[in-house]
Amino acid sequence: MSEGPRISQVTLVVESTAASADFYRRLGLAVPDEAGVHVEIALDAAPMSLELDAAESAGLWNASWRTPEGGARVIIGVAVPDRATVDGLYADLTGAGHPGVQPPFDAFWGGRYAIVADPDGNQVGLMSPNDQERAFWPPTPSPDL
Repeated sequence: MSEGPRISQVTLVVESTAASADFYRRLGLAVPDEAGVHVEIALDAAPMSLELDAAESAGLWNASWRTPEGGARVIIGVAVPDRATVDGLYADLTGAGHPGVQPPFDAFWGGRYAIVADPDGNQVGLMSPNDQERAFWPPTPSPDL
């Protein structure tokens, strides 16, 4: 069986590689110290998924999609080791001046979830592992900012 196409990189076009490098370093990624016009951040991408959500679904877990202008069309998902890390990273990043988009909450799929914006407004979702004992249905909208 031959290997088919796979997503191998995502490129963010940013205003300042230094500011973006600082944000993603604060997030916990291994960002190289030197930030020229191009910064490559090695990722441990397995497992990784490409997910498609309708706008009405996004409004359940991202408060910015309940506004007339809607939220960002791309959300970079970051897996964190536990529920407390979601809250801690959100507090650290927003405390450093990065906009909070979705405050931390217990999501219907069983994970703890929050969204912050990077220096260019790209939304970065912070998600703990799912705990099926915390999952519920039907979903209720996430809390507003």
